[in-house]
This record gives sequence, C-alpha cells and structure tokens, in this order.
Amino acid sequence: MTTREQIETFLASPVFGVVGASSRPEKYGNKVLRCYLQNGRRAIPVNPVEKEIEGVAVVASVSALPDEVASISVITPPSVTDKVVEQAIAKGIRNIWMQPGAESPAAIEKARQAGLNVIADGSCVLVVMGYHDH
Repeated sequence: MTTREQIETFLASPVFGVVGASSRPEKYGNKVLRCYLQNGRRAIPVNPVEKEIEGVAVVASVSALPDEVASISVITPPSVTDKVVEQAIAKGIRNIWMQPGAESPAAIEKARQAGLNVIADGSCVLVVMGYHDH
C-alpha cells in the first residue's frame, strides 16, 4: 500500500483511539484529539490518569477501548509505544499511526509482523486532516 492508501484505510475507522491524549491544549496529545473532533470524527482519549478530556470520557488503556475502534493515533514516548503496540495487537486494532516522535523501531516491526497497517514515516495526522487551533 502507498502511504496515501494506508492513511485512507486508517481514516475509515468508525471510531478512533487517541493514545497519549492530554488535557493540556499545548500538547500534541490534546491537538490530535481536537483534530478528530473538529473533523466530526468519534475519538476516545486513552490516558491512565485523566477522567475526561475535551468533554470526552477517557479510557485508561488500549485494552479498554470499545471493539469498534479499528485505528489508534499514538502520541507517546517510544518506550511507551512498545507497550501500546502489544495492547493493540491483543485488542485486534488494525491500524496504528505513530505521530512523529512516538515511533520506536521495535514497535513498528512488531506491529508490521502482526499484520497491522502502520503509519510511522513522519506523516502527521494534524497535517493530513487539517488541524486548526481554536
């Protein structure tokens, strides 16, 4: 698949998980969540300590996401991304987009070996979907 096809496949999910979502507006984990919401998409923030971000109820882990989530955006440090990929594979997530800075070579390899659609080439969901600040 070309990167464009990978992105189209990723964006076809009925609901998205935003792993590493943050309640702080200046953080990318908040901007990515807001980007989905601005584009009329359903997105569920994943954060082990927050309860609600941008008015959306938070789940603590990838494992706790509803089954309809086929795609997750990952905005975590690479060491955390490794664990996220393990949870995503176990959960049956089919598409994973590692935002620039979240990539880990081990996580990319593990996800690809499991047959996941992996976007980790520096593409940014904020650019592709056209994010704008308030």
